[in-house]
Amino acid sequence: MLFHIGRRLVQLIPVLLGMSLIVFSIIHAIPGDPAQVILGEQATSEAVQDMHIRLGLNDPIYMQYLHYLKQIVSGDLGNSIRTQHPIAQEVLPYLAATIELSLSALIFAFVVGINAGIVAAWKHGSSVDYVAMIIAIAGVSMPVFWLGLMEQLVFGLKLGLLPSIGRYNVREPLQIITHFYVIDAILEGNWAGLWDVVKHLILPGMALGMYPMAIIARMTRSSMLEVINSDYIRTARAKGLNEFWVIYKHALKNALLPILTVIGIQFGYLIGGTILVETIFGWPGIGRYIYDAISYRDYPVVQSGILIVAFIFVAINLLVDIMYAYIDPRIRY
Repeated sequence: MLFHIGRRLVQLIPVLLGMSLIVFSIIHAIPGDPAQVILGEQATSEAVQDMHIRLGLNDPIYMQYLHYLKQIVSGDLGNSIRTQHPIAQEVLPYLAATIELSLSALIFAFVVGINAGIVAAWKHGSSVDYVAMIIAIAGVSMPVFWLGLMEQLVFGLKLGLLPSIGRYNVREPLQIITHFYVIDAILEGNWAGLWDVVKHLILPGMALGMYPMAIIARMTRSSMLEVINSDYIRTARAKGLNEFWVIYKHALKNALLPILTVIGIQFGYLIGGTILVETIFGWPGIGRYIYDAISYRDYPVVQSGILIVAFIFVAINLLVDIMYAYIDPRIRY
């Protein structure tokens, strides 16, 4: 098992290097002069030239990349052009907000999608199967921005059941410890604040999780249909085992590998694709952070934000590979 994990970690090195090179190249291909952005439109050409020297923009492109790579390895993501604050510190609250939102969306997608797919496969050909697949098709078809606006209209404005903007009610005192508000409320023992944070997560989490929920449901149904008619399932039923345990303990475990692949990929997309949901619900996440940086041509922030999202995507795929080996021991060999 350790050898398998070590081999996967070694294979990640060229992936991460290639990823950093692509991000660096794309950012440097964007039109605009960072020195001019820092100094403003009224800056003299001499001041702009001095800023080029300070930022190392006059160095050969390969030297700039090596310097950038050295900064990343040392954990230094540079400073924001707009705020002049270290990006590694500035990005943490935004990253925590996005991860918290993505996890809530994944939990919704996982719980609803897995169970809908299992029930659809279990009752294959019945009205339950058709209803579950209609819901899955609707989840794939509905644009996330439209679904978010409809949730705000119905549950926020019309019914007034759930908050439709922000991460929590600012009138509720909440001590920020980890920037993950759910964890902070639990650590503080602030149960009223915890409920308020959870309520703020429900609508954006459902809007963001609807598409992966539909994908997971369809994959679960397909994978379970391949397993549910196998000989060992018929044997388990012949032994008189409870149908619930036959489905969830025996069939689901052997159908889980392709489902895990989909879940890992969808979680990576959730991390990188939250910008629409964050904009609609006023969620201060990394998607909004990168979008604002693009507006201000804050290239170091854009570069670092994209790299962080890409790294998380790669790390999630590594975690899925490790879970493969845990679920199916044959993969370790």
